[in-house]
Formats: sequence, C-alpha cells, structure tokens
Amino acid sequence: MFVLGNFIRALAGVINVVLSIYYWLILIRALISWVNPDPYNTIVQLLYRATEPVLEPIRRILPPMGIDISPIVAFLVIIFFKAFIVQSLYDLSYQIQ
Repeated sequence: MFVLGNFIRALAGVINVVLSIYYWLILIRALISWVNPDPYNTIVQLLYRATEPVLEPIRRILPPMGIDISPIVAFLVIIFFKAFIVQSLYDLSYQIQ
C-alpha cells in the first residue's frame, strides 16, 4: 500500500506545482497588461497562449464589465484547488501509508 500512498503524494505535488506555475503566469499576464505590451513579442504571445485556455471560459461566464476580473476569479479557483484538492490528496496519501 505504500506504493499507492507515494503515488498519490507525488500526484499531489505535481498538481501543486502546475497550479503554482499557472498562478504566476496569470499574475505576470495581468501585470504586463497594464503597460500595453507589444503583441508580437514572443514572451507576450507565450503568456497569452498559456493563460487564455484558463481565462477565456471564465470571461464567458462573467457578465460584461468595464474591467477584466477573470484573473482574480482564476486566482480564487487556484487557491481553492490548492487548499482543497491538493491537501486532500496529501491527507489521503498519509492515511494509505
């Protein structure tokens, strides 16, 4: 059973890292949007391509506003996933062992 516990703990660690990376990518995208970045810059294009699959569905759900609050909603979802799903996986892995 220790193998399953280690697998679940490793899975929780990977999910935690992926969520942290997405958090920082969304934060960087929100910050650079304040300075009107060059849309042809490869870093800006990379940020848009990486974060748009997460932010675009949130924009469709939210009502139209004068300001884009989809990054804030994405932050709240990421924080929830890290506190609930990742922590639950860690707890499950310790119970299995």
